[in-house]
Amino acid sequence: MLVFLVSHRLTNHPGLRRRAEALLGGVAGFSIAYSVLSLALLAWIIVAYQAAPTVLLWEQAPWMRWVPPILMLPACLLLAAGMTSPNPFSIGPGKRGYDPAHPGLLRLTRHPILWGLALWAGAHMVPNGDVAALMIFAPLLLLAVLGPRLLDAKRRRVLADWDRLSALTAKLHPALLVEMGWLRPLAGLALYALLLWLHAPVIGASPLP
Repeated sequence: MLVFLVSHRLTNHPGLRRRAEALLGGVAGFSIAYSVLSLALLAWIIVAYQAAPTVLLWEQAPWMRWVPPILMLPACLLLAAGMTSPNPFSIGPGKRGYDPAHPGLLRLTRHPILWGLALWAGAHMVPNGDVAALMIFAPLLLLAVLGPRLLDAKRRRVLADWDRLSALTAKLHPALLVEMGWLRPLAGLALYALLLWLHAPVIGASPLP
């Protein structure tokens, strides 16, 4: 987990990121390389978790098994839509194509990916009351919850037109659904179905109650 978190922090360092992009052939090459690295580190975490001893902090009650499948649906919608929505404020695909007059998902939050990760981590902490699981989910939940405030403070300093760009964000409005379109929610549902399908063979446990 420490290696995973440090790798994420280092790749967000402006100087290091510029050098990495130059070495890897630009933004696309960097994104592909970082995605491969992240998947490799996640695989390492999963293998380490499966091999870790079980040290329970609380027993699993039957109702706890309902929490992940319920909360993972909005989490997947936030993650899929966040990864495909132009966003100058947070992690994601970047600001190219962002229209401050039609911010889409950003009308709900400027940080959809972070809140999707927060839901994912928090939902999995409830039924998994062992030390190894908390070593994975607690740091991610903390970072995802603190991240929006930290990123807002950073973007305010670097975006000269912050007020114009953010005027309609984080202010829920009926136009949200129209501006998002139907492909992004559909992608979220597809991601949810994919995770349900892969959970048992990859993690070794059924995600259903």
